[in-house]
Amino acid sequence: QVQLVESGGGLVQAGGSLRLSCAASVSGRSFSTYSIGWFRQAPGKEREFVTHIRWSGGTVYADSVKGRFTISRDNAKNLVYLQMNSLKPEDTGVYYCAARRSGTTYGPSDYNYWGQGTQVTVSS
Repeated sequence: QVQLVESGGGLVQAGGSLRLSCAASVSGRSFSTYSIGWFRQAPGKEREFVTHIRWSGGTVYADSVKGRFTISRDNAKNLVYLQMNSLKPEDTGVYYCAARRSGTTYGPSDYNYWGQGTQVTVSS
């Protein structure tokens, strides 16, 4: 069982930066065995994949955030970070972290556990 809590969202001007955190409480298995993804959802739109970090440390990014966002993890602290730079108004949305035990694709249905989300608003 995994419980996830996101933090670090807020209001920022275009071109600015934010760092989101995802804190995990885990029972039964080590946090290091879970792969973690970040998703976002804008009003009236579907939840979309942003980035993913595998249990091994390998990363995957959506084309829309490549070169601007960086995902990292600290297994000793059960934390995953999302550093977001050069933010754009189209990055606005609720950001969710999610955990999964295994898988090879990156849709929302591929993840087993979800946080409650944190709001990111980028003004132009």
